[in-house]
Amino acid sequence: MAIVDLKHALSILSKSSPYAVSTEKSSKRHDILARYKDYIYIETPIETDFSKKLPSLQPNDIIFLCGSSGDGKSEILTRYNLEWKSKYDFHLDATHSFSPNQTAIQALDARFSANKISTRPLIVGINIGMLGNYAEEGSKEHGDIKNAIQSFLKKDGNIHSSKYIFMDFEQYPKFFLSQEGNGSDFVKSFIYKITQRNLNNPFFAVYENELKSKGHSIITANFFILGLKSVQDKVVDLLLKTRLIKDQFLTARALLDFIYQVLNSNSYLFDSLFSGGDNELLENIKAFDPANLHSRKIDEFIINFNLNIHSDEFIDFTEKMHQFGIYGINKAETYLRLLYLIGNERSLESSFVKSFKSEFENDMVEQYSNIWLIHEEFENSGQIKKEINRIYKELIITAIHRYGNRNSPNLERDVFFINERNGFKVAVELDVRPDFQGIAEKKNGKIGYFNAVISVDGIILKPIPVSVNLLSLMVKINQGYRPNKHDKNVILLLDEIVEQIVQVANKKKTLFIIKGKKKFKISDEGNDYFEVSGV
Repeated sequence: MAIVDLKHALSILSKSSPYAVSTEKSSKRHDILARYKDYIYIETPIETDFSKKLPSLQPNDIIFLCGSSGDGKSEILTRYNLEWKSKYDFHLDATHSFSPNQTAIQALDARFSANKISTRPLIVGINIGMLGNYAEEGSKEHGDIKNAIQSFLKKDGNIHSSKYIFMDFEQYPKFFLSQEGNGSDFVKSFIYKITQRNLNNPFFAVYENELKSKGHSIITANFFILGLKSVQDKVVDLLLKTRLIKDQFLTARALLDFIYQVLNSNSYLFDSLFSGGDNELLENIKAFDPANLHSRKIDEFIINFNLNIHSDEFIDFTEKMHQFGIYGINKAETYLRLLYLIGNERSLESSFVKSFKSEFENDMVEQYSNIWLIHEEFENSGQIKKEINRIYKELIITAIHRYGNRNSPNLERDVFFINERNGFKVAVELDVRPDFQGIAEKKNGKIGYFNAVISVDGIILKPIPVSVNLLSLMVKINQGYRPNKHDKNVILLLDEIVEQIVQVANKKKTLFIIKGKKKFKISDEGNDYFEVSGV
């Protein structure tokens, strides 16, 4: 049997590998790398539910296994096709057709027509976009299927009707936020499977053999570092940031290619993590490069390093890195990335490592997570009302007030600017508060945002989808920040909120007119009578 080195074994993780997409033909592979491909396979929750559903299918039933490209549909369907093809029909990829003269829509029409005269259930692998296309362009003959698809897309969730079953990868989140901490079983399970220190792991067996025969190299050092639990946790944190801040969704194919890229690089893992590249995850993670942070301590470290001034603690740290196979680092930025990545590793605890931990901490994701959880768990009762009221009054409503009053920043807390005419500013007093009933009812379950619900003078506004980016902007506004064109995506949401508030304000019967230091109060008392007083 040919000898496989670590670089060759890891190549099956690459998105350009023939193993990246499973087909019926590829599932029959018996070449030397097939065992590595089989080893990394992990049954996901959606596959568990899918497998439980299969035995109960009735003739002419259809399961739509749907999601986005690279999420693992073909992997699941290829495996179950081998086991169930004697009883069920499979359409593994709805973007394909059966002949050059046939479109993918026509291929689906043919499948559905055959299913209706068959006694066998049908399983279809399909992208969400293709589902929408079929609902628009599919044959009128299959109006019942098109209606079922439209209902599924509108409800945005798994639907189990009597005949048409939709199972969506998007309904099985890759990340979670919880009181015990944030994370991703999906990510951790893949990284652990590949790097676990067990000779039953073929990747580790190759790593061990390579280490013994050739000694340390960049690829063996990267493999060892990624095998540290503390590093895995940090990688999960970075990927969670890309999901929440960059709105980057995670697929199995993108994750495996990401692992391949950071391990099989000409650079150490802590550099390749922040170098970007031909992977959407890496391209987004580079925005969180700790080497781009600026603080007195970080700047002093860079200056001293470039002047070749090294403390005894730093020299001791570099010597400890040799046990990981890390040698010859010649850039301060690389050391900063290393310190960021291994800062929680107990075996490296030292005052030098600890001194940098606080420099890299950014609690915005943690703050967002806590507020998200409060909204998701709120039942319109108990002590949590006080906490929600505090969050809204001190953070959300205050930020909306400051932003809405940016052209008149000296207005009192409950007074909102409406407009300005000929140098006179018009404002009104409004009662803005959290709507507890709305908060309890508008949970969405998706980690990308929570619904903030406020009432203005008793009128409930549309729910505000607060992402980590919007929350971060609110925090900065409360600290005196003035939004600019770089904030345009989240500014649109604030503009919509202010517009709703102005609509309520325009119905008020009492106005404040402000000119310089003078302020007048005008009240509509009815019957064309207005009371004007100086304030």
